[in-house]
Amino acid sequence: MTDRPAGPVVLLDSGVGGLSVLAAIRRRLPDLPCVYCADTAGFPYGTKGEAEVSARVAGLVGRLSERIRPALVVIACNTASTIALGWLRPVIACPVVGTVPAIKPAAARSRTRVIGVLGTEATIRQPYVDALARDHAADCRVLRFGSSALVAAAEAKLRGEPVDPAVPAAALAGLLDQPDGERLDTVVLACTHFPLLAAELAAAAPRALAFVDGAEGIARRVEALLGDRRPPPAPGRFLATGPLAPLAPLAPALQELGLVTIAQLEGGGGA
Repeated sequence: MTDRPAGPVVLLDSGVGGLSVLAAIRRRLPDLPCVYCADTAGFPYGTKGEAEVSARVAGLVGRLSERIRPALVVIACNTASTIALGWLRPVIACPVVGTVPAIKPAAARSRTRVIGVLGTEATIRQPYVDALARDHAADCRVLRFGSSALVAAAEAKLRGEPVDPAVPAAALAGLLDQPDGERLDTVVLACTHFPLLAAELAAAAPRALAFVDGAEGIARRVEALLGDRRPPPAPGRFLATGPLAPLAPLAPALQELGLVTIAQLEGGGGA
């Protein structure tokens, strides 16, 4: 019996937001075999309750672990990570890397000591986010705003559809119009969908703002955990829990990230 990882790295998100994390992993580990699972039958997670998200994530990670025997699992979704990461790690045989709001680096970067957390409605209300703010930004004013419209816009952009400039503008206004918003200088993109709209958010900002996300940190963590035990190169796959027809426009973007086949996950959704 060998201690070499048996399978690829698995990434899980409700949609395609986790592709921003995969892109960062590819920059560091271009030949790493990856299977990306989009729970499109449960999309979006950010508007759902904690119990439903937990059930879906548990079912999907368990099924993927059993069938694929991954070397490592990345929960490439802030909502799923802030809800499920703590209890998921002890029951999965391989390492599990989460995606949590990058409040610590944002606080380190801010000069005005006012930062914003832009996420989904489910993410920004989690006690996990309270703890991150308390532990890493105690001397900062931390403003929060949830936007499901940004999630939908990011999905549409990857399908080749135009982004309505009013959507990123409204999301930023949700932070900047709060008390002390005029002093905000750094925004945490606390949803893996949102880096896909980095250009649109920057264009919508009424002044220069720094945007921070955790993708590069996740990529470094994946590289460190795998060490010299990386699985051998293999074609990447994109799995979906819902119908495949709506995913056809995504094929070029998926192929750029090494996901050469698109298939439906047998058994559908996670719960």
